[in-house]
Amino acid sequence: MQKLRIVIKVGTSTLTHSSGKLNLERVEKLVRVISNIRNIGHEVILVSSGAIGAGVGKVGLEEKPDSVREKQALAAIGQATLVSIYDKFFKEYGYNTGQVLLTKFILDEETRYNSARRAFEAMLGYGVVPIVNENDVISTYEIEFGDNDTLSAYVAELVKADLLIILSDIDGFYDGDPRTDINASVIPVVSSITDEIKSFAGSAGSSRGTGGMKTKLKAASFVNDHGIDMILMNGSCPENIYRVLEGQRIGTLFLHKQR
Repeated sequence: MQKLRIVIKVGTSTLTHSSGKLNLERVEKLVRVISNIRNIGHEVILVSSGAIGAGVGKVGLEEKPDSVREKQALAAIGQATLVSIYDKFFKEYGYNTGQVLLTKFILDEETRYNSARRAFEAMLGYGVVPIVNENDVISTYEIEFGDNDTLSAYVAELVKADLLIILSDIDGFYDGDPRTDINASVIPVVSSITDEIKSFAGSAGSSRGTGGMKTKLKAASFVNDHGIDMILMNGSCPENIYRVLEGQRIGTLFLHKQR
């Protein structure tokens, strides 16, 4: 069996109910799948959204606010809750977690980049599951990734991953907008991100997240340029990750460029 290093990114819309509160059943299923993938012998880094969404639910708001100040406060409130829940579930399956909060300037400077890479290698060496999120509490426009699709792509390149899996609330990359076009269908394989593919990207995603198809396409382009495949798939059934690792076609596979 080939040992794979896999980055799994899960979005807010996958982790939360429409109320904004965490979907604990979904979180537990995801943790169980990741733990079992670790048992198989693969390495996994989890890039998890949901901190602001968890904060929204915790303080009883009906929707995510627009102001940066409120989002930063909710990120601090929600991140503690999110990581605590992840840690509890992972320990039940025999794994420890490590929290990593990143801002873009860390990966844009060589010394910090190498320091972060060594930290990830050490955690993986200890058998820990790193849980990564953007440091929303201190982020400003100049140092933020802007969305965790982009963050997950940077992390995949940083750790030299074999595969990036993005779990979303959509079945894959469509040749149209499935919300308005009943004839839109999932493209199973994207071997090159052409202008036509870019035209299918549409706009923003759900109201609970920050990333839409354009950010996912940007992530795919980045990792593909660095020799990493990416799969975009629906996160409502985390068990489908097993099918992916068995070679079954789930969602959309973005193939990296052969060098």
